[in-house]
Amino acid sequence: MYSGAARTAPKMLVLLSNAVKVESVPLNFNFFPGIPVRRVRQHCPESPYDGENKSRTGRHLDLNTITEVVRQPLDPPGAQWRAGDAFLAGGTWLFSDQQPELRRLIDLMPLGWDSLTVTDSGLEIGAMCTIRDLHALPAPADWPAAALFTTSCEAFLASFKVWNTATVGGNICMSLPAGPMITMTVALEATYTLLSPDGSERVVDAADFITGNNANVLAAGEVLRRIDIPASALRKRHAHRRFTLTHLGRSTIFMIATQRRDADDLLLTITAGTTRPVRLAFDVMPAADELARSIDGLPSELWFDDPNGSPDHRHHLATYYAEQIRAELGSGGKS
Repeated sequence: MYSGAARTAPKMLVLLSNAVKVESVPLNFNFFPGIPVRRVRQHCPESPYDGENKSRTGRHLDLNTITEVVRQPLDPPGAQWRAGDAFLAGGTWLFSDQQPELRRLIDLMPLGWDSLTVTDSGLEIGAMCTIRDLHALPAPADWPAAALFTTSCEAFLASFKVWNTATVGGNICMSLPAGPMITMTVALEATYTLLSPDGSERVVDAADFITGNNANVLAAGEVLRRIDIPASALRKRHAHRRFTLTHLGRSTIFMIATQRRDADDLLLTITAGTTRPVRLAFDVMPAADELARSIDGLPSELWFDDPNGSPDHRHHLATYYAEQIRAELGSGGKS
């Protein structure tokens, strides 16, 4: 299945039965898991991939347990929270699969939390900011690490249509190991502002938000309101490495390192290969064996296991890429 951010419709070769003719058929770009829609009922046109996803092909995709959608939520939206609720951000995951436990959606779009604000202190990202808007942000010239916005947006296993609707906050709150907005914000030392049902706020370090695969610190009715990235992190030098099994595949491992200007420190973030983000900090650039020992010392159960890579494979990649990053930044790599 195609799921990359392709710019032109690729073609699929169909071999006709009992014939020698080969027919070129444009791939139907309305057929994507995670297709961005903002309604509970969606029509999916016919697709050549009938057998792959019978719930979406040539018929309607219904979240048929939903009985209500709150279109004009309160602020804070959690004040209306009850069992069976879900917050609706971009909807690119919510509408991609059955949600039998859900009864009501609370639409966050009317709240307008989609700002991208550049200040002397750094960048404030509203939780409802789309991936497309973050990718298009013209960052200040003295923020070299802002190049990681592009790198991270392009690490999505998603079409351009998903970019137009998927949100930064939604990707973070899904809390999947391969979430690229998680990688980016942890590596850039961001903080998350969480809004409680009673209107109070708490701020957590991005590195502490994810607790495991698809698990985080959010309480019932609590929602991610905004992400703040400090200017000090955006002014750092940086390097990254990413491995996928296919060109446009999900990350097996995604690593970012940053370093202060005119300094010899190292801040190394490991994601996708682990069930939660790992951030290793060194006041001075570590020797190769010290860096390898730090990675070897991570708990064995922390390494993620799925069809994109075994724990041993991911551990190996982390050690291999960490040394490449150490050598790059140690020799005056990217500014």
